[in-house]
Amino acid sequence: MSSPASRFRQILARLVGLFGREWQAFRRWLENTRNFIHFSLLLVVPLLIGLVTFLANAIELLPFLLFPPLVSGAFVLFREPESKYASPKRFVGGMTMGAICGWAALEISARYFYQVAPETFRINPGAAAFGVLLTGVVTWALDLEESQAFSTALLVLVSGVTGFVYVASVFVSSLIVVGVFVVWRREIYEKRADYLYQTTHADDQVLVPMRGETADTVAAFGARLAAAHDTGTLVLFSAVDETAAQTDGSAVDTDGGTTIDHSTGEPDAADDLTDPARETVERLEAAADRIRDRFDIPCEVVVSAGNADDAQLAVRTAEEMNCDLIVTPYLTSGDELSMFVRRLFDSPLDVVALRTDGEQTHWRRIMLPIKYQGEVAHAMLDFAERLAGDTSYISVCHCIDGEDERRAAESMVADLVETFERAIETRVTTGSLDSFLSANADNYDLTVIGSSTDRTVVSRIIDAPTFEQLDAIETDVAVVHRG
Repeated sequence: MSSPASRFRQILARLVGLFGREWQAFRRWLENTRNFIHFSLLLVVPLLIGLVTFLANAIELLPFLLFPPLVSGAFVLFREPESKYASPKRFVGGMTMGAICGWAALEISARYFYQVAPETFRINPGAAAFGVLLTGVVTWALDLEESQAFSTALLVLVSGVTGFVYVASVFVSSLIVVGVFVVWRREIYEKRADYLYQTTHADDQVLVPMRGETADTVAAFGARLAAAHDTGTLVLFSAVDETAAQTDGSAVDTDGGTTIDHSTGEPDAADDLTDPARETVERLEAAADRIRDRFDIPCEVVVSAGNADDAQLAVRTAEEMNCDLIVTPYLTSGDELSMFVRRLFDSPLDVVALRTDGEQTHWRRIMLPIKYQGEVAHAMLDFAERLAGDTSYISVCHCIDGEDERRAAESMVADLVETFERAIETRVTTGSLDSFLSANADNYDLTVIGSSTDRTVVSRIIDAPTFEQLDAIETDVAVVHRG
């Protein structure tokens, strides 16, 4: 029977693992821009209104009746941070001009129409209508149309404070709200890719299984992804039969002339390689030299003893070399994806499978068909930006079934691309993705698509993954899987 201390450690380990999985799921949920905005609304707006309330109680300046338009106005700002109504000038100016117009309507109605002192004036339909009319005319003329302006124009009638104090309180409170919004939009919303999208600062330690006739092209593809980050490193990996390699079943890391033993973890001499293993090492070292000269990044070579079709061997090697991305040739067995690539897609690491004819090594025109916004779409766009460089062209497309879906689709695509600084073309078209790709893919050097491994089995049976329907497309295709 295990001791209480052992059981406690097991329970603690399970809780830590559960928390880690839930945190990753929550972070991926936040990668959707709409979810991120809604979470910000729930977090920031209540705290912001609490701050304004605290200040109002401290200085006795802000009428409590002004809080409803402040809350609704803050909601509009944070809900649509890229819209024309999310303008600090429009928000502060509109609410303040509404307060001024309401104050003016109150003074004019009381003194000239009803001939009573403004402070003794009761709420009157004529004064309310005049305030709304004046607010509409002034905010339209000054291009400060703001829905909350009409609220501030009416609330002056029941505020219980002098007109000047009321206008000053509206200006100060709206300025506080806008100040928080501007900081949130500039430092958090516009930089959310740095905080949320994990591939932005990761997937730069790349392992490439050197398999098939297009291995050199796939290695160049991986090198471009790694070279986009200052700390990028490429590892070229191959496996040879244990009978053709060292008898201890070890892996040879030729970059430092050391041997890494999988069973003991201790380095051994690498001088006793057999001829087939030596030929593999020399072939990979020659490829590594070309990559170092061309891309100016560190490039290591690892040759392991084992089955070359064992995807788990490639995954273990990637983990031992601290690689977080595997770039593999797109291999098929008959009409289906090879078991090697399928097993890689089942691994916890990010994977890119490149289908290429080997002729292209610089992809200048890249197309990304996007089904929905999420972590896979962000990774696809991040990889495309790394590959494209400064002078290339990226196009993001989304297919819809009818025109009634266009506005939501355009908003989704805009949310996806706005986190990237470069200019990116966006296209929303009516029709099937298959027909769109058949008509347009040949105009591009590379098409980047998702692996659909995040979909359920039933969904994949009903609607086959896109990459399995691309036999007629002649352009290079990169299939992206998030681990």
